Amino acid sequence: MNLNQTMWYQAVVFFVLAWFTMKFVWPPLIGAIDDRRKKIADGLAAADQGQAAMKEAEKKVQLELATAREEGVKQVANAEKRGQLIIEEAKNAANAEAARIIAAAQAEAANQVTKAREELRDQVAALAVKGAEQILKREVNAAAHADLLNQLKTEL
Repeated sequence: MNLNQTMWYQAVVFFVLAWFTMKFVWPPLIGAIDDRRKKIADGLAAADQGQAAMKEAEKKVQLELATAREEGVKQVANAEKRGQLIIEEAKNAANAEAARIIAAAQAEAANQVTKAREELRDQVAALAVKGAEQILKREVNAAAHADLLNQLKTEL
């Protein structure tokens, strides 16, 4: 065989093989590569969206945490105010009870003083009658002289 002829056959086979590859093999390979490229691009876009969503969610979490902290501080302040109010109410109730007890004790003391004065007047009247009896050397009838004894008690 001739070398030129072999080269022409090889060139024709090469071009036929190149045409066949470009016509039937190359399009599915390019399609698969394009599909893969599209999947990779979609994955990267989804990753970017995921990161953006994660940042947004983290901002929301920080906002919720700040809100929760503020709410907790408010609740603690309200609890402290309520505690102070309860303490003040207890103090006021204790003061009112103490005033009531003191007033009752003063009233009881006044009653006892009055009762003691009455007893003392009775004793003084009895002593006066005995003294007058001894002075007069005779018995003075207390029932007969009740008006006189009552007048003496009021004067004492």
